[in-house]
Amino acid sequence: MSAETAAELEVRLASVRAKRGYLLPHHGLMALAFPKLLEGYDAAYTALALDDRVLSHHDREFVWLGVLCATDERVATHHIRKFRDAGGTDAGIGAAFAAAALAIGAEAFDFAARDWARQLEPFDPREAYLAALRRIAPDAPMRLVHLAGLAVQVCRARWRPFAWHLEAAYADAVPEEEMAEAISLAMFPGSVPYFVEACAAWQRLILEGVLPASPRFQAWARMTGQGGHDEAASR
Repeated sequence: MSAETAAELEVRLASVRAKRGYLLPHHGLMALAFPKLLEGYDAAYTALALDDRVLSHHDREFVWLGVLCATDERVATHHIRKFRDAGGTDAGIGAAFAAAALAIGAEAFDFAARDWARQLEPFDPREAYLAALRRIAPDAPMRLVHLAGLAVQVCRARWRPFAWHLEAAYADAVPEEEMAEAISLAMFPGSVPYFVEACAAWQRLILEGVLPASPRFQAWARMTGQGGHDEAASR
């Protein structure tokens, strides 16, 4: 590497560090090998995680804590500081972990609903799961518990509990735009394909009349041609 190239690399990395306050090894590799990819990645990350959208900084970081728990994302420790800087307390951190833990543990309720529903009647796994959610995180409003739970279910690709959370969130009047932002936070640490599946599940539940979606979200759900390559190839 020439001295000039090394200097350019340092400038690119300094710009990333100045925006985030930190660097990770993949920033350096992209700056070294694929600077255009770094530019695109940085733009996407900025829009996803740094730009203000609907959620307050406190609420966004509450959801981030749940997402990072669900994905075992140990390197993202800066979200702890960001949560505290936004007014988050130790009780709030505990509530975020509790909400994430139960959302991860929804696999047990999912199993009950999938494989033992008839034998367990009249026990309702969905109602039992939602009741447990209301007990386990008293230090956070249910709106935040729902938002974190939705994002966790996207990370875990558990679509039955994801639907349970959506239905409960609508029933508790959680704004749709907040739900959309919450599940979008799962894209990088969780999976972009899982985010695609989550959007499809949400769309399907609206079309089936399960969710009392707003006119704007109804319009999104009714829009044709959202089936991807398979739908396009069948024409």
